[in-house]
Amino acid sequence: MAKCDEGYNCEVCGQPVEKLTESDLYLRYVIGMLDPEVLHTTPERHIRCNPVLAQFIVDEGFAPVTAEGDFAKANLDAAFVAQRQELATRGYQRLKELVQVNLPIVDYPLPEVRAKHAESRGK
Repeated sequence: MAKCDEGYNCEVCGQPVEKLTESDLYLRYVIGMLDPEVLHTTPERHIRCNPVLAQFIVDEGFAPVTAEGDFAKANLDAAFVAQRQELATRGYQRLKELVQVNLPIVDYPLPEVRAKHAESRGK
């Protein structure tokens, strides 16, 4: 959805990513997995089309996703899974908040991510 919030097609399934709450690109930006400098050049996907990240969202409004293979959370360290679930779930909940407010894109990330961005800019 980076192109002025008009939307992009998912690089995995080819369908439009129509809502912010479906955007893997913005979820990764919000949780600090994507540098703001590359937001506009990074391909878009649906959150569900990235099961390695989607599997960590635990929210009643998000149907669970199961990843397979080495990166399935069943194969990962329990402490890492707990930390990643907390972060991905908070990020997804932030996306749900963002659709209800009018904020500049620099204010989309979670507070600790915004603080890291500000620190890296020397502020």
